[in-house]
Amino acid sequence: MGAHEHKIIERHRAYLARGMIKQAFVLGAGLGTRLRPLTDDVPKPLMPIFQKPLITFALDHLIAAGVERFVINTHHLAGQLEAFFATGAYRDRPIQLVNESDLLETGGGIKNAETLLGHHPFIVYSGDILTDIDIEQLVAEHVRRGNEVTLALRKTNFAAGVVFAEGRVLDITRGGAGQESNYDYANVSVWNPDIFARIPVATKVSFIPILVEWIRQGGRIGGLVLEEGQWFNIGSRAEYLEVHRTIARTRWKPAYVSDREWPLSVARSAVVEPGARLTGCTVIGEKCRIESGARLDDTIVWAGAQIASRSDLAGCIVRTQEKVEGTHRNTDL
Repeated sequence: MGAHEHKIIERHRAYLARGMIKQAFVLGAGLGTRLRPLTDDVPKPLMPIFQKPLITFALDHLIAAGVERFVINTHHLAGQLEAFFATGAYRDRPIQLVNESDLLETGGGIKNAETLLGHHPFIVYSGDILTDIDIEQLVAEHVRRGNEVTLALRKTNFAAGVVFAEGRVLDITRGGAGQESNYDYANVSVWNPDIFARIPVATKVSFIPILVEWIRQGGRIGGLVLEEGQWFNIGSRAEYLEVHRTIARTRWKPAYVSDREWPLSVARSAVVEPGARLTGCTVIGEKCRIESGARLDDTIVWAGAQIASRSDLAGCIVRTQEKVEGTHRNTDL
């Protein structure tokens, strides 16, 4: 091991001793194309899961792992994220939003946040997953091995793309092509600031080819398999509905969620009139009104919506402020 590698290991061990990694870059700029028309109204990071916006799970998870400040990139419906974080903080931790007028993808997004992330290691966390994998274990692995990047890995039922052996990522392929790939990237990772020098300025680029080139040049790109805990990708309406059903069925609640009421099926400000019938995994959002005689089964109703008397909905998602009547099945309204 050379002097440079020793210096990296000692630097990050010292950083860990001061309280683990204190900053995170949360990816919140995606278009949520597969979730349309739902994401025409609400950016994916703010889609509610039993009343709680999706991105707040990532923030709570990171806070529990010792993170004290956040950078979040924005693009689609950025004004809603600006309003949500109008105080510049979440649970008293500072948040800085960095807007991408043109989407830069994951690598370009990291480079675009360079001035805010500075010269210390950081965690990258995708804002469209819901998980309780062990971030602290991932950080410890990163420091222990003196890695430049460490990826959380697991079997996610998506196309495997990471060739991994003996603590090292050997290659990252598209859709599992090429060498035998055995794990998926679980959308959480730890990065040293060395990455910034490897990404061109103002360029739309994924971090995948950047890492592949780094690996070929002998970079210490590691991974840690984290199969314990839950991991949900919220990329389609089917996945959005299924995460609600799974939470309701298994009573899953990550330890980092401190809200005693969560998961809350019917918001406190909602009005469900006598004679309305809610069955299955039905969730009613803030300031909704469900009129007498309405029947809702496995249906999610977003804030401010109204469901008329004698309406019959099953497998539906009702968007914010909508007024719905009649019979509907497995559709977005």
